Amino acid sequence: MVSKRFHRGPLSLVFHSLLQLLLITLTRCVQSVAAQKSQRTHLIRVISRERWKPRRDSGPRRARFETHATAKTLETSCLRMISNGSFRVSRATNSAQSLRKDAPVTSEVSEERAKSKFKPGFNVKPNVSAQTLIERYKQGATHAVTLLYQLNQILPFNLELKETVTSDNIPGSYFAFCAVIDGVKYKTGMGITKKEARLKAAELALQDFLPSLESLKCSLPELSGVPPPLPVKEEVPTSDTRPFRAFCDGKNSVNQQLIHAVRDKLTKLMSSQEFSACSGTTAAFIMQTSSGFEVVALGTGDCNTKESASSSGRLVHDSHAVVTARRSLMRFLYRHLLMFYSKTTNLTKKSIFHQNSNSNLLALKSDIILHLYVNQLPKGAARMPSMLRLSPFSMHAWEVRNDMGLHLSMEGKIISVFSSRIDDSASKLISMSTTDKITQWQVLGYQGALLSHFIEPVYVQSILIGDSSCSQTRGMEIAIIQRVEDITPQLPMFFCMIRPRISLVPSVAPDIIGSSPWTCSINWSEGDCSLEVVDSLEGRTIEDSPFKSGPALASRLCKAAMLHRFRLVAKEAQRQDLLSTSSYREAKNMAKPYQEGKKKLRTYLSQCGFGSWLAKPAVSDNFSM
Repeated sequence: MVSKRFHRGPLSLVFHSLLQLLLITLTRCVQSVAAQKSQRTHLIRVISRERWKPRRDSGPRRARFETHATAKTLETSCLRMISNGSFRVSRATNSAQSLRKDAPVTSEVSEERAKSKFKPGFNVKPNVSAQTLIERYKQGATHAVTLLYQLNQILPFNLELKETVTSDNIPGSYFAFCAVIDGVKYKTGMGITKKEARLKAAELALQDFLPSLESLKCSLPELSGVPPPLPVKEEVPTSDTRPFRAFCDGKNSVNQQLIHAVRDKLTKLMSSQEFSACSGTTAAFIMQTSSGFEVVALGTGDCNTKESASSSGRLVHDSHAVVTARRSLMRFLYRHLLMFYSKTTNLTKKSIFHQNSNSNLLALKSDIILHLYVNQLPKGAARMPSMLRLSPFSMHAWEVRNDMGLHLSMEGKIISVFSSRIDDSASKLISMSTTDKITQWQVLGYQGALLSHFIEPVYVQSILIGDSSCSQTRGMEIAIIQRVEDITPQLPMFFCMIRPRISLVPSVAPDIIGSSPWTCSINWSEGDCSLEVVDSLEGRTIEDSPFKSGPALASRLCKAAMLHRFRLVAKEAQRQDLLSTSSYREAKNMAKPYQEGKKKLRTYLSQCGFGSWLAKPAVSDNFSM
C-alpha cells in the first residue's frame, strides 16, 4: 500500500503543475488578444480623427480630399506590426501625426503653413477653371507648387518636381530642385531647405510656363466632370497636336516680330530671284535690343562637300543652313570686335560688346538677346519619333540608343554613330549632325574656340522652328536640352547649359516644289554689301556669286578666312601671345577653358550612352596664313 502511494504521488504533482501552467498560458493569451483589440480600436479612432475635412472659414477655398486609401494602408501596416508583437499605441499616434503633418492643413493652421505644406494628390481635380487658378496665383492666394499640381489635373501634361544638383561655384549648403514639364526641364531653384528650393523651382517654372498658357486662352480647357486623361505613350495624331503649336508658343508677339524680321530680310536679299531657289532650307540669327529686332546673320544650304579634308583651310566642308548661319554670325562678332578695339569712340559705342568688370573678356551688352530661326527641323536626334520617352521601359534599348544618340552627316544621309557603315567610310569626309552641333553650341557657345580668346560664350535664348510639316518639338527638346541638362556643374567658368525656348512658328521660306534640289548655299551677315553663293559640293564660291573673295574662289566662311579675322582682332587688341601662334590648330588649342569644356561635353555624352563625338581629321586644322 505504501509502495502504491509512493508511485502515484509524483505523477499527480506533475499533472497538477502542467494543468496550472496551461491555465496561466491561456489566461495570458486571452489578455493579449484583449489588449490587441483595444489597441486596434484606439488606432482606428486616431486615424478617423486625422481624416481631413472641408474648411469652413472665410478664407480662399482650397481643394480638399479624404485619404481613405492612405488611412487604410496605414491601418493595415500597423495591424501587421501588432500581430508581430512590435507595435505600441504611441507609434500609431506618431504615424497619424506624421500623416497630418504632410497633409493639407485644416482651418486652425495659419495661411503661411498652408502655403508651405499643401501638396494636392495626383487624383484630385480642382473644381474651377485653369484661368481662375492662374488669377488666384497672381493675387497671391495660391501657392506656386499648388498651382503646378492643380494645373496638372486640368491640362494634359506630365509634371515632376525633382531634386537636382547645385553649381560648384555656389558657396554654402543648398538644396536644388527643378520642375520637369512634359520632359522639359525648367530653371533650377535653390534654397537652404528642400521646401524653399521646391518653392523657388515652381516659381521659376511658372515664369516661363504661364505665358505659354496665356498666349492663347481659348486653348485652356474649361472645367468638366471628365477625369484627367492618363499619360499617352503612343504618338499623338497630327490633327490633335496642331492646336498645341499655338498653345506652347510663349510670347506670341515676340515670335511674330522675329518672323517678320526674317521674312523681310530674306525677301530683300532674294529680290533678284536668281538664287531664290536656294532659300528652301534657311536659318537666321536675330538680335533683339531695346530698339527692336534685326537679322544679323543668315544662311541656306542642305549638304556637305564631296571633297576630302582640305589642308589649306580654304574649303567649306559643311554647308547646312544652321552651320552656314552660325559661321556668318561669327563674322558679325568679329566685325563688332574690330569696332570695339578701334580708336574711334563712336565705333566703340556702336559695338555690341562691353568690358566685363569681373574678367578680362568682353561680353554682350545687357539689353542684347539672340534668337535662332530655322525653317526645317534640324537633322539628327531632333527628328526622333514623338513617342520616344526617356523611360527605359518605353522602347527597346537599341531603338533608344539609335534615336537619342549622336548622328553623322555622310553623303547626304544621316546615320547613327553606332552604325557599322561608319567603318567603311574612313576615307570620306563626314561631320556631326546639325542637331548635335546645336547641342554643343548651347553648352559651349556659338562663338567657337578662336573668339573665346576675346569674349564670353554667346548663347541663343530661343529657337523658332518654321517647319510646316512639324507638329511637335519633343524630339528637339530631348536632343538639345535633356541630353546635356546636368552638365553645367562640370564646365569651366562662364560656360553653362542654356535651355532655349523652342517654339513652332510659320515658315518664312516656302518649299520649292517641282524643281531639282539646289546644291548651292547662301551666306550673309549684317554689314555685307552682297550675298555670297557657295557650291556646297565643291566647297568654293561659284563664278556667278555676287561676292567673290578672289580668283581662288575661297569662301569668306572658310577656316582660313576666320583665322585672318582672328589675327586682325588680336592685333587691334594687342594680344602678342595670339599673334605668335603658328597654325589654326594652335590658336584653337590655346583657348584652354573652351577646350576643357569641349572635352567635358564629349566625355559626358559618351558616358551617358549617346556615343562618341567624331574627331575631325588633323590635316583640316594644320594650316597657317
